[in-house]
Amino acid sequence: MEYNINKGIGKSVEFKGLKSQYLFIFAAGLLAVFVVFVILYMAGVSQWVCIGFGVIAASVLVWLTFNLNARYGESGLMKLMAKKQHPRYLINRKVPHSLFQKVRKENAV
Repeated sequence: MEYNINKGIGKSVEFKGLKSQYLFIFAAGLLAVFVVFVILYMAGVSQWVCIGFGVIAASVLVWLTFNLNARYGESGLMKLMAKKQHPRYLINRKVPHSLFQKVRKENAV
């Protein structure tokens, strides 16, 4: 079985329809599900509960990743996160000319 990861010149990485950042989210999510699965199994949780958790969590991760990829596109998720960090408006209650004046030292000797 051979999977092609073709980047081409000036294009982002794409694998089975997942582009750039979603591919990293997908890989990190599967790694996290596997780590939690191993921790649960080593903690003594039933084998079938661990398998059920792994299958359900991986299925939700696959669905969520492909859904985000379809909804926001290649760089839309980064734009959405940047928009949330940007303030809606700025409040400045100073008089504009006072912003450009030099501050005088009161205790000049």
